[in-house]
Order: sequence, then structure tokens, then C-alpha cells
Amino acid sequence: MALQPAAGARDLNPREVDGNRWLCDQLAEVYRLWGYAEVSPPLVERLETLEAGGGINDRELVRLAADEPLGLRPEMTASIARAACTRLASRPRPLRLWSSGTVFRSAPSDSGQPRLEERLQSGVELLAAADQSVSAADVELLGLLLACLRRLGIGAAQQPTLLLGHHAVLTALLDQVPASQRLATRQALISYDPLALASLELPAHQRQGLQQLMRLRGEPEKVLYQLEQQLGPSQLLDQLADTLKVMAPLAAAQGVRLQLDPSFQPHFDLYDGLVLKLVCQGPEAPVAIASGGRYDALVTRFGGAAAGLGFGFDVEAIRELLGTEATAPQRAATTLVAYGDATPLADALAAQEELHAEGVRAELLHQGCASEAEAQAIAAERGCASVRWLD
Repeated sequence: MALQPAAGARDLNPREVDGNRWLCDQLAEVYRLWGYAEVSPPLVERLETLEAGGGINDRELVRLAADEPLGLRPEMTASIARAACTRLASRPRPLRLWSSGTVFRSAPSDSGQPRLEERLQSGVELLAAADQSVSAADVELLGLLLACLRRLGIGAAQQPTLLLGHHAVLTALLDQVPASQRLATRQALISYDPLALASLELPAHQRQGLQQLMRLRGEPEKVLYQLEQQLGPSQLLDQLADTLKVMAPLAAAQGVRLQLDPSFQPHFDLYDGLVLKLVCQGPEAPVAIASGGRYDALVTRFGGAAAGLGFGFDVEAIRELLGTEATAPQRAATTLVAYGDATPLADALAAQEELHAEGVRAELLHQGCASEAEAQAIAAERGCASVRWLD
């Protein structure tokens, strides 16, 4: 009999479970206040859906042995986008949805063998009409993200940095590179690999410009100015500037630093517009607690005629960042129902039911005690606050 969980899986203790549930409940309250409705995407999906049109590498998918190609979801955006474009297609836009649950990914272990990774995720998806304002939807998404941070108590003490990029801006910059070198150039930029960039067969002036682009990140206003110098007047940059103009003072008021990084792209290649990652300073190293962006092309792949954007929180990363004591409020005090050797068990069970009817948390001792003092000692050992003694 195996005594350990599968590699990558974990046993959570009661306090960790309480912390995860508390965080999910706090986030859910914010989502509901903003008009989002809960959905529950399936844990198992067809691989075609999970790959999201090539946006997710199939090596990261946990496959199942079945008559058709199936796997466990590595994230929930693709499943919700599919449902929004099929079963929920008749609902008016914007369609606001939220969900929480476990996601699974496959990653190589130190030995090179596949290793299962499971994480608890909570997030939102906003399906807007194609003709609705791009900036308005982006602002709503970022505003909701800031509202979630306020509810969780994440602020200046955790040094949060909201990294923002834009897939279409990066594509426009890469259009200046010869077509044969664009894929390699893009990979070098998003991986921040100066050696790979230096090895590309590009004119010296172009390579120098890309090296400057790789280092271009920081205060949004300054970065936007540099982008305008490279791309010229652009509706794309105007939309991004409008979004940042609204969000910058709101983020600053919460102690959230905004950083615009044209070469930033999230782990999954799902996005074609604004992209984001929220990073906080943990006790030992930076911790990424949320990511997301705009995925209009993914909605189109599922046959939809609307825009899509969303983000997901890594719930366990937040719990580890804030600490269990901050995320798992103490449970209600428990009373131990104890009884003497001569007391019928049915009487003890009836006493427990009386306490439950009063809303008191009570647990039953399974054997009689020689004295009330012995019952008190057992209660203290079990962490019970009081004893209901029957004799």
C-alpha cells in the first residue's frame, strides 16, 4: 500500500483547507458584487479544447486513458470560453462569469519524468460584445483585480507589482523584423535571453533596437512614449494609454506599482491583447499570485462573435504569501460531550443534538470517563474549549 501521494500532489491539513476556503469565499463575494455569476467548468475536457488552438503546449497537459483524447484542465479559461460560445451563446453580452477549482499541469521532474502539479485557482471571465469599448472592458477587469486585492488585504506591505504587456503591441514591434526571424526573436524577447537575441542574423541597427526593447520596462507613461517613437501614432497605443490613465491613480492609492513591459507574455499563449501578471514580495522571493489577459481570438475559435478577457488567482500562493493565520480565521470553539461509564451512549448523543440545535459546535467522546476531571484533560488534549459532562 502506497503511503505517499502521487508526485506533485499534496495532502492539505485542516488549517490549509480552511485558509483556501476563506480566500475563495472572499474573492467570490467581490465577484458577485461586480455582477459575476458562478459557473463550474468540467474537470475533464477533450484535448482539443484544452490545447486552446495551440495556446497551451500539449506536453503540459495531464492526459487520461480513455476511448477519446481527454485530459485534466490546466486552467479554466478555455472551458468557460467554449461554454460561453455554445450553451451560453444566447445570453446578452457582456457576460460575466467566475469559477474556482483545482487545475492540473504536467511538468518534468528532476529525473526528466512527467510530474503532476495541482493548484487551486479562482478567477473571472468577461465575455463582451465585439463592438463594445476595448478600454472599458480592460478597465473593468483591472478594477476588479484591484478590488480583490483590497478585500484580501494585499497592499503596500506585500509590495505588489502589476506587470502589464500587450500581445498586439509586441506583434507590431516584431513586424519590423524579417519574417524568417520573428519567431526566434519573439522567443528571445519574452524569455529575456540576450544571448539568443545576439545570435540572430539581423542587421546591427535592428539588433541594437531589439536589445533596447528587451530592457524597456517600468513606469507606463515613459514606456508608452518610447513605444510611440518606434511605432508612430497608433490606435492600439491610444487604447492602452486610455486604460492606464484610468488605472494608474487607482493602483497608486492601493500601493500597487504598475509596470509596463512590452516584451512580457504570460506562461500560456492564449492572449492577443492586454496581458497581466500580479507579483508580490514573499518572505524569501517574489510570488506570482494572478495572471490573465484578453483572448478575443480564442473566443473566435469556439465560434463566438464576442471579445473575451479574464484573470485567475493562484489561491494557494496567496495563502502562503499572507500566512495561514491571516487567511484561516479560528474555527468556532468546540464542546466535548463526555460521560461517565454508567451513562447510556444514547443520552450523550441526545445531549450533543441539543447543543447542535443551539448552534454550538459539539463532538462526541466515544468511551466513558472515570471522572469529569479526566474528561477535561481529554478536552484540552483535543483542543476543545469546554466539556458537557453527563453522569
